[in-house]
Amino acid sequence: MRGIRPINCSDADIISEEARAMLNVYDDPSEQRSLSPNDTSSSGESPEDTRLSLETSNDVIPYIGQRFETHDAAYEFYSEFAKRCGFSIRRHRTEGKEGIGKGLTRRYFVCHRAGNTPVKATSDTKPQRNRKSSRCGCQAYMRITKNMDMGVSEWRVTGFANHHNHELLEPNQVRFLPAYRTISDADKIRIQMFAKSGISVQQMMRLMELEKCVEPGYLPFTEKDVRNLIQSFRKVNQDEEGVDLLRMCKSIKEKEPNFKYDFTIDSNNRLENIAWSYASSVHSYEIFGDAVVFDTTHRLTAFDLPLGIWVGMNNYGMPCFFGCVLLQEENVQSFTWALKVFLNFMNGKAPQTILTDQNICLNEAISLEMPNTKHALCIWLIVAKFPSWFNAVLGERYNEWKDEFYRLYNLENVDEFEIGWRDMVNSFGLHTNRHIANLFALRTQWALPYLRNHFLACLTLKGISKSINSFIQRFLSAQTHLAHFVEQVAVAVDYRDQMGEQQTMQQNLQNICLKTGAPMEAHAASVLTPYAFGKLQDELLMAAHYASFPVRDGVFIVRHHIKIDGGRKVLWIPHEELLSCSCHSFEFSGILCRHALRVLSTLNCFQIPERYLLIRWRRVNYVSPNLVQGLPSSSNEHSEQVLGLQSMVSTLISEASKSKERLDIASREISILLSRIKDQPVTFSASRNCTHKGR
Repeated sequence: MRGIRPINCSDADIISEEARAMLNVYDDPSEQRSLSPNDTSSSGESPEDTRLSLETSNDVIPYIGQRFETHDAAYEFYSEFAKRCGFSIRRHRTEGKEGIGKGLTRRYFVCHRAGNTPVKATSDTKPQRNRKSSRCGCQAYMRITKNMDMGVSEWRVTGFANHHNHELLEPNQVRFLPAYRTISDADKIRIQMFAKSGISVQQMMRLMELEKCVEPGYLPFTEKDVRNLIQSFRKVNQDEEGVDLLRMCKSIKEKEPNFKYDFTIDSNNRLENIAWSYASSVHSYEIFGDAVVFDTTHRLTAFDLPLGIWVGMNNYGMPCFFGCVLLQEENVQSFTWALKVFLNFMNGKAPQTILTDQNICLNEAISLEMPNTKHALCIWLIVAKFPSWFNAVLGERYNEWKDEFYRLYNLENVDEFEIGWRDMVNSFGLHTNRHIANLFALRTQWALPYLRNHFLACLTLKGISKSINSFIQRFLSAQTHLAHFVEQVAVAVDYRDQMGEQQTMQQNLQNICLKTGAPMEAHAASVLTPYAFGKLQDELLMAAHYASFPVRDGVFIVRHHIKIDGGRKVLWIPHEELLSCSCHSFEFSGILCRHALRVLSTLNCFQIPERYLLIRWRRVNYVSPNLVQGLPSSSNEHSEQVLGLQSMVSTLISEASKSKERLDIASREISILLSRIKDQPVTFSASRNCTHKGR
């Protein structure tokens, strides 16, 4: 009787999950001859003695005595039979008679799962891949023998067994076996063209499905086959590409001495990994490197190389580029090297928080190289997988479940989250769903109730993911040559810097509308960027809906005016101007919460304490390196004065732009002030500064 089949399912997503699992098992490149049918299966066997695994007519089932003109014809016949049954075959063993000219006389074809993969010799220097073998000692085979009939050679079936000790695949799954996956020469040319134009593998698959008018997933090859093919294209010019890339980095370094790059060479003296960053990126990291996204979800399609990009958010709510890395492999060793080099670029300063995709190797590397950094998972990368994970499982209730997920995600209390999660699992019947179980196991890395004590710089907001992705897409298209890609990154970063400067100026010149009339609001508007002030202003507006109740000295309970229970606990220490709230909003975003602002209002505070107006959210965020270059390390007072002056200038521009009369006054007074400053003599330290800059 036929071996047990997998359960039939009409749902495409579930089938694709099974197919992926099956591909992991059956993509075994080994063709080691480890088990062969012995000669006990002689020409005397009959079809009645063979247990068939498929009910079909006799003319398509191999039988003893069946004749073929060539052994290739016999192979094709058996291969078609195997495909209908749910397995594939391979050529196994050949035998020939002794003597010159006798040639091949016997051949064996076996099930692709025949034999057992031999254990490879371990090496301390070369890591071994833990590939699960598909070999399980299956005994199914067909043997053919060469005969001469009236001077004409032919091949006859002299042995056949269809015993399988494993499950056989359904017709919609057997096509995923390597033996039945082929890429035609025409398709190879198309794929190479797509790769050079920067199209992703997923986009290639969709385009070719449309061109061939086939359903999604029904091409005669898989994404993995395409990636392997692209990898073979890349290897042809691997040496030249590596040399060109290093030459390009060296050229940039000669023009810009503060450009940083590092690389590794493999045992064949070929470029293995490379990372780089720019002087402007290092300067930005000094202020905005508190929370960093390390996005490793992209690949250079033309070279099938994993791409890692470090980005953050500046004080105007825009992405800022910190660094880039290209890796040969996504393993612990590669990620560890990448993180170590990045920290070296950034003068050893690790971020407070790093956000990544789910990756076991990356998780281990971060724990090794950034042990004091909080490792969180990008919620937008998790949510992007929900359709494939839950759409088919939940059906019409998918959107309802997604709303409940977001509600739980945004909770403040850990206990409420865990109770709500349990109720959600019960309500939607997800007790056995492996994705739900995995999400819950990783909850401390993505759910906000567990992250509110850690600074994330608003990187979890929905719009940020789109902004970061659009930034990355600007330089993913240049993939004809690796050196061109490095150039394109530089162009994209420079373009982002220029656009950022323009947007900064536009934001500074726009009229900020004060909505509460409170002195705290006016003070914050003069210090914070429009982006950060907008966040604080929302909290100020909500603070008016809350009441504060003193519990004891310096301790307040703040709750919504219509509630009589609950609330947030706010602590205020006057002599230290220390403020903290149990909601941990400031620790999470760097923006004071409505509860803390309500207490400040109750205490008749007219300005927000300086420590709660973070430098990273101010209009002027750091002193330009050019302004303090050459100054003694003890000149902190000078740096602070420059910072204060920049802040006043930003406030001046903001206030003056509100009317033509103000602009006229500002222009006139600044001209007078500038003339007076130019008349002042320059000190030795300043002159040395100018001389050094001129050099």
